[in-house]
Amino acid sequence: MTDKVVTFVGAGPGNPKLITLLGKEKLEEADLVVYAGSLVNPVVVDYCKGEKVDSYGLTLEDISKRIADALEEGKKVVRLHSGDPSLYGNVVEQMEELKKYGVTVERVPGVSSVFATAAALNTQLTLNGVSDTLIITRPAGKTLEEDKLKELSRHNATMAVFLGTQKIEEIMEKVEYSDDTPVAVVFHASWPDQKIIYGTVSDIAQKVKDEGIIRSAMILIGGVVDPIDYRRSHLYGVAQEPL
Repeated sequence: MTDKVVTFVGAGPGNPKLITLLGKEKLEEADLVVYAGSLVNPVVVDYCKGEKVDSYGLTLEDISKRIADALEEGKKVVRLHSGDPSLYGNVVEQMEELKKYGVTVERVPGVSSVFATAAALNTQLTLNGVSDTLIITRPAGKTLEEDKLKELSRHNATMAVFLGTQKIEEIMEKVEYSDDTPVAVVFHASWPDQKIIYGTVSDIAQKVKDEGIIRSAMILIGGVVDPIDYRRSHLYGVAQEPL
């Protein structure tokens, strides 16, 4: 019996050139790609010349059966996620459901939108003398009863908030950064319609509201957004005084 293996691929943050070479190769070979709706650039989806199925509105059971049936027919199948599926990709529950059909999963990581956000801002997520720690989190919502935004913000580290644009006012009220802490909201990082909004904890919510952005954006909080008082990295040695 042939092993039934589906490939989970991270599509990257949006720019179709930011998918990995292996990910693109898997898509080109696929007979079926089940993709994560509008979160994935259609150009990336079209790397697959076979059947394409939008998973928006489908249940976990629907998706799993569609994949299993295609594999049973001897087809090559890709499950295509936005960014990297290890961040808010719900891959573990999908893998558990696929086990019922004897299907195993191989993974191809992708470029996360948090890294595309840092690139768009031309900054670092960790910066010597500013923040040595990156916190990745999200606000409470339909699938999360209670968040830890308040507690996590006390570390005064760089914080990247996924899935939070609609709740940005609530987020800024919860976090315990100082009011003048820099914040950036990057809509569609790496997409052609990318938009960057700069502000502070005290005013970013209103600025985002004024721009009408309610989804598909990353919130980045911390001194790395506007790096001023950082220390030179030891990687490059100590600057020498001119002779």
